[in-house]
Amino acid sequence: MIVIVCGLPGSGKSYFASLLAKRIKASYINSDRLRKKLFVNSLHTEKEKIEVYVEMLRQLKEALKENKNIVLDATFYKATIRKKFLDEIGGKDMSFIIEVKAGQRVIRKRLSKPRAYSEADFKIYKKIEKQWEPIFEKHLVLDSTDNNIDAMMLDALHYLRTCHDSRAGQ
Repeated sequence: MIVIVCGLPGSGKSYFASLLAKRIKASYINSDRLRKKLFVNSLHTEKEKIEVYVEMLRQLKEALKENKNIVLDATFYKATIRKKFLDEIGGKDMSFIIEVKAGQRVIRKRLSKPRAYSEADFKIYKKIEKQWEPIFEKHLVLDSTDNNIDAMMLDALHYLRTCHDSRAGQ
């Protein structure tokens, strides 16, 4: 199973994705952690973003060879980036996209606090929000608040199970 979890900075995608990976016993690849590993002082440049996605793609290829479950966690803000990953996955029946969203007030509050792996602030959020390209592929949208992670997880697990079952019956 391959799950792409995407969304804007501060949406709650990483918290959700890390819990989902544990729940479905999947490897977890997080763009912020990779960025920290690749760049000591990240400037969030386009070049850095590309290098992080290239490394994520490399790790995805490895996981596919080993037939591992994997959760990919990044903004995936551009359709061309998502397409590269979807092309690599090759339309496998067990691939899913989950978009995590949150209201601006919640995002502003979250981004005002220090986080372990991400230094994205509200300015970076606004920049990526302007660059965001809609997702046209079938996907689940989850709205994140400060107290609904259990409901989000139930919705996601139901979505993964339902989509898997409907694909298996074809």
